[in-house]
Amino acid sequence: MQIVLAPMEGVVDHLMREMLTQIGGYDLCITEFIRIVDQRLPARVFHRICPELLQGGTTLAGTPVRVQLLGQEPNWLAENAVRAVELGSPGVDLNFGCPAKAVNKSRGGAVLLKETEQLYRIVKAVRDAVPAKYPVSAKIRLGYDDTSLTLANAAAICAAGASSLTVHARTKSDGYRPPAYWPWIARIKQHITTPIIANGEIWTAADALLCQQQSACQDIMLGRGALAMPNLAQTIKQQQAILPWPRVLELLMQYSEFEIAGDKSKYYANRVKQWFSYLKLQYPQAAVLFQQLRLLRNSNDILRLLTAELSQS
Repeated sequence: MQIVLAPMEGVVDHLMREMLTQIGGYDLCITEFIRIVDQRLPARVFHRICPELLQGGTTLAGTPVRVQLLGQEPNWLAENAVRAVELGSPGVDLNFGCPAKAVNKSRGGAVLLKETEQLYRIVKAVRDAVPAKYPVSAKIRLGYDDTSLTLANAAAICAAGASSLTVHARTKSDGYRPPAYWPWIARIKQHITTPIIANGEIWTAADALLCQQQSACQDIMLGRGALAMPNLAQTIKQQQAILPWPRVLELLMQYSEFEIAGDKSKYYANRVKQWFSYLKLQYPQAAVLFQQLRLLRNSNDILRLLTAELSQS
């Protein structure tokens, strides 16, 4: 079984990838997307989204990090995919699943699930351009408004030569509302030969097992569940107990030091609150602490609150 850490825009940045892969259990990370429009982007853009390119394309724990691209123009996506692997990315991932309105409005992400032929053209162009030794993967949802094109889209991506396909088992219209329709992934698997990675609504080891059974896939991708339970991958792979709350607080402190010292320090307060919105789903203590945390905007105030909580735990 392979476990992939999902690309969550504005949440799973390189600092979060570093921390979660240190805990262990992940075989691959996918970056937040790089938006491709009409040019070959400079190296600094790739390094900003994926600093791991400067250390061999892996986290410090040794987990490979694959650059993800989002766009609609096959040739420009192909050119930037080549640049990504030249800079050290161990492959390229193509985003056809992002549900954000701003992205879809500019013909990126999940809206392309309405255009089966364009999916084929994009994947084919990137696959033809990128040297064969590098994987070219793609991520989709079941569809945009409905599932009428699900099988056709998957078949097009397979025919275009994708190395693997991650399926988030909901449509764009479903958003993130439960449930995830894992049996749909099993249907897709019956129609294509491309290896499939199942994604959506995996919060616990029991969820992972049920997902594997219903999707007929061994490989899975973890997103929000990995933030709610930082050692979720290890609970799935090695039957570890859920990480105790004091250890989670230590991780929060470590993450705080990374974020405040890094180039994204101005986003720290929002990002730590966003992380808490997931932690409180698994930890009652986080729900209580979040009531105080959500009122704070200053980094030092947040750090003082976390430090006080850690000293009492």
